[in-house]
Amino acid sequence: MQIAFIGGGVMAEAIIGGIIESKIANAQDVHVGEPVEARRAHLENTYGLTAHANNRDALEDAGLSVLAVKPQSLPYVLPDLKGKLSKDNALLSIVAGATMKTLTDGLDHKAVIRVMPNTPAQIGAGMSVWTAAPEVPEDKRATTKQILGTLGEELYADDEKLIDMATALSASGPAYVFLFIEALIDAGVYLGMARDVARQLALQTVLGSAQLVKETGSHPAVLKDMVTSPGGTTIEAVRAFEDGGFRATIFSAVNAAYEKSKALGG
Repeated sequence: MQIAFIGGGVMAEAIIGGIIESKIANAQDVHVGEPVEARRAHLENTYGLTAHANNRDALEDAGLSVLAVKPQSLPYVLPDLKGKLSKDNALLSIVAGATMKTLTDGLDHKAVIRVMPNTPAQIGAGMSVWTAAPEVPEDKRATTKQILGTLGEELYADDEKLIDMATALSASGPAYVFLFIEALIDAGVYLGMARDVARQLALQTVLGSAQLVKETGSHPAVLKDMVTSPGGTTIEAVRAFEDGGFRATIFSAVNAAYEKSKALGG
């Protein structure tokens, strides 16, 4: 099956790499529409695929098309592609905030899949949440699941509302974690550690803690209590977090991202 990409950015490249490496499609069956010449050359040289300056050229003979453009580009891209997708071509969108209705109406095409991946997909450690219109055939759903599996974990959602929630939690979430890691490193430096030492300690602490939650299946609160001794250093730090409104700030941040995701969808 030929797979087309509308947009050849970083996330598109992560998907392309997963598709070719896992042999879901051969390089010669992957076509990319990308306006930037340097980017087209990079993708062709790296993966052996075919890149086109015109998006419509990439769609020809495609059985699955991946829409991977920035949300602000949709008003230009959708009219250009409206009515151009064949009835056998399912559209998989990773555009943040773009609803199924926006995509269906904008393209005059009913076989639409909406996916919200995140940036760790670039190293095969991503989290993708997706949903599909009833018009998407089972074989295209199976291919979508297989593609997303090359990027990390995937979760199908019956209700599209979960996609906007996932945008706020898992898609934007890496930025929250990076911010926390950066703050931990800077705190270590403030205490007098060399930055490379603080970085090593912070990274392994965050990585190991996440693995512990995942592998034990324990509630994070239970594991937190295991670290927190009465009258000790950890409870003193937890008190400082509570004084600073740590949890409330996270609630507000994720909710702000959720409201923005809905606004982007119109």
